[in-house]
Amino acid sequence: MVFNADLVAELEILLLFNLGNGQEGLKIHHDAASSAVAAAGRLHDKGLITLPDGGYLTRLGHEAAEHAQGLRTILTTARAS
Repeated sequence: MVFNADLVAELEILLLFNLGNGQEGLKIHHDAASSAVAAAGRLHDKGLITLPDGGYLTRLGHEAAEHAQGLRTILTTARAS
């Protein structure tokens, strides 16, 4: 399986969450990019966020966001040879 555009959009939403503050949520406004609005809806349908337009991470969503943010760190950190 490859990362298609829908999965990338969902990952981008997960990367926006501040994992250091569980009281800080997101609001995806209706005039945001249609891909972001749709991605938030899919994340909600999957039980990863509390509202179709953002809200807060669920327990599963927090775990998914940790993995996504960890992967971003790994892939963007230069490795010494």
